[in-house]
Parts: sequence; structure tokens; C-alpha cells
Amino acid sequence: MTDIEFKSPEEIKAFQEGLLVKHLEYLQKNSPYYRRMFEKYEIDITKIRTIEDLVKIPFTEKKDLQLFNDDFLCVPREKIVDFVTTSGTLGDPVTFGCSENDLRRLALNEKKSFECAGLGPGNVVQIMTTLDKRFMAGMAYFLGLRELGAGVIRVGNGIPELQWDTIRRLKPDTVMCVPSFILRLIQYAEEHDIDYRNSSIKRIIGIGEGLRDQNFELNLLGRKIKEKWDVDLFATYSSTEMSATFSECPYGQGGHVHPELIIVEIIGEDNMPVPDGEPGEIVVTTLGVEAMPLLRFRTGDIAARRTDQCACGRWSYRLTPLVGRKNNMIKLKGTTLYPPAVNDVLDNADYVENYVVVVSESEAGTDDVLVRLGLKYTPDFDPEKDLKDRFRSRIRVAPRIEICPVPEIAAINFPAKSRKPVKFIDQRKK
Repeated sequence: MTDIEFKSPEEIKAFQEGLLVKHLEYLQKNSPYYRRMFEKYEIDITKIRTIEDLVKIPFTEKKDLQLFNDDFLCVPREKIVDFVTTSGTLGDPVTFGCSENDLRRLALNEKKSFECAGLGPGNVVQIMTTLDKRFMAGMAYFLGLRELGAGVIRVGNGIPELQWDTIRRLKPDTVMCVPSFILRLIQYAEEHDIDYRNSSIKRIIGIGEGLRDQNFELNLLGRKIKEKWDVDLFATYSSTEMSATFSECPYGQGGHVHPELIIVEIIGEDNMPVPDGEPGEIVVTTLGVEAMPLLRFRTGDIAARRTDQCACGRWSYRLTPLVGRKNNMIKLKGTTLYPPAVNDVLDNADYVENYVVVVSESEAGTDDVLVRLGLKYTPDFDPEKDLKDRFRSRIRVAPRIEICPVPEIAAINFPAKSRKPVKFIDQRKK
């Protein structure tokens, strides 16, 4: 049977709308939160039949999950076989319960995503992300690779020495990790005379950080990796709330949606859908989730949707690399920007070892941006002036810069309880 991702846009839309009807009926019957919402706003779900009809339904927001967490549960608590929490990027973490069926759905999601990236039985993948700490992603990768029939090496995050020893011993062809960690792996290899360019690794699948810009060209981080290590790079986009992954195919033209698992809307400042190709906030409706399904959940992430056929043959729509997070938007000296634009400048300065961007409110109520950074070495010029020139060239404005000891910034980047590198701290009043 032909995968729905290769069917026509019309067939994909009709397929998703059939699933949407079932989704609404399931929520009406089983979700205390959504049943209350439907009653409050006098929503007749029998009149919601198309994706365009979704605009008649209010959004679900992060604060709703925080305030009414238990009311989103659609199954008895004894049916929950795994408990996970979000990473807390936009505030306090939210708990999600997964049923046995949800874990099977997760496995299908990741299986399809790995297939999209060209993996199959016989591949061996080294997972450099945590499988503990209530983290959904690491477990999802393991379940998906197992479903795919690929080999899995569960090393976990960090410890370059252990990662390289594992690569030498077990010879995986693929690694899955946060892309910036690859630079640490390369640095360790160069310092210890490891011939990493001739290792078994042929493919890197990145999570949590972008590798491409809005034109699908490698961004500065992606280029730095590629210039050092000529392996195939794949970016992914996912979140605990979505219980789905958007993975690039070998053509690197955006993350493909799996139509049977999620419906995506892109909305503008007026909370209405924007034309395809125009960036806006990603809003998702999860399909097939049993324990804690969501309807029109605002992710806070900004991207655009591409609906033209991909060179891989898929017609399923794709998401462009993230522009940024809506809540992380910065207004610096009249210029609107997102943290990735600041990161690009810093990642491209070879004398910068590590950094954190801190945003606070000035006395005048405007955004104040401070970049705290550690130096890899002391250049024979003023690094602060050089960076400010680079910022003005790239984003027209320059933040304040403070040079700190490398270990001090490293402790901020990798706190004990964090599952992702911390490079952005928002101290503004929400």
C-alpha cells in the first residue's frame, strides 16, 4: 500500500479530515478539558468537518496544560505506562502520560522519520541523547529504531571519550545528538589524534538545534560541522506535546509531516492561518494519541509550511527550519530578531568557545541584550569590537558583550537538571 505521504495533496487533506472527525469525537467522549471547552464556547463538533473549520475552535496553550494538567487525561491513570515531562522551555515543565498504544504510535512516528532520513534494517545508530530524566525523545528514538529493525547503541549524552570509544568498538554508521555536541566531539578527536574523518560514521541526525536557514542552505553551525566532517546532515523538529517528528529527507528541503499523526496550522499575529510559505506560529492537533491528545495547541515556534512536492516524491507538507520562538522574540534598538540570529554570529567567530544570551528589561522598559561569552583563545585584536561589528553587519544592531571564564559559561550551558544546552535566558517579565 502506498504511504499517504506520497499521495496527492487533495488525498492527504481528505485523509486528515477523516481522522480529525474521529479525533473530535474522541475528545468529546473522553477529555474533561475539551468537553468543558466545547460546552463553554457552544461548539458543535459535528459542524467541524474540514481543516479550515478548525478556526472555530479556541487554541490550547501551554498555560492550560500547566493549570489543568489532569483534565487533559483521557484514560484511567492505571492505563499510563510511561510518564514524561516537557523540557520547560517556556516555563514550568508539563507532565504527559503515555499509554501502551501511545508508545506504539511513538515507535511508528520515529520509524517513519528514520525511514525519511534513509535508514532501514542493518543500519546502526548511536543515540547521544538521554533516555532517562523523564525525556520522551530518547525513548522514542529507541522505540522507533527497534520498530525499524535497525541496531541501537544507547550511550546517552556527553562524555566524548566514551562516545569515541563506542564508535571505535561498535562502528555505528549514524549518530543522533544535539548538533553543537558534534563540535565538541570533533575537538576531542583532534586533541587525541582520532581519525574521525575515516570513522564508521556516515550520517548525523540532529535534534534540538537547527542546521539550515530559511533557504534550506546549511546555517553557520551546519557549515562548521560539514567543513570539518563531510558526513550527511539531517535536522529534525519535534516536541513532547506534539508526540510527532518532522524529519528531513536526503534532499534537505524541510521537515516532512506524517499525515496520520498530526495536523499543522500556521497562524499569523491575527491568530488566523497565513498563506503557505509565509512564516507564522506552528499550531498542532495530535492524531491517534490515546492518553493526552491535544487540539489546536500553540507551540510558540515560528516556521512556514511548504506544500510543493519534494524531490523525494513526497507530497506531505514540510516545515521550514524554525525562525525562532514567539515568546523569545527580541526588540533590540528598534530591530526585531530571534535568538538564532544572535547565535549565528557567535557560532561563526572561531575565537568564541561558549556563550549565553541574556535578555532583560531596561529601566526604560525596552529589551536589553547581554551576551556573556568565553574565549577559546585571545585574538590579537579587540574581540568585543570585532563581535559588535559582526552583529551590526548581520542584524544591524549590537548587544552588550561581557567576556567571562569558559568554565563559568559552561556551567550555565549545561546545568545538572537540563536535558538541552542552555544558550538563552529570558529575564523579562511575561
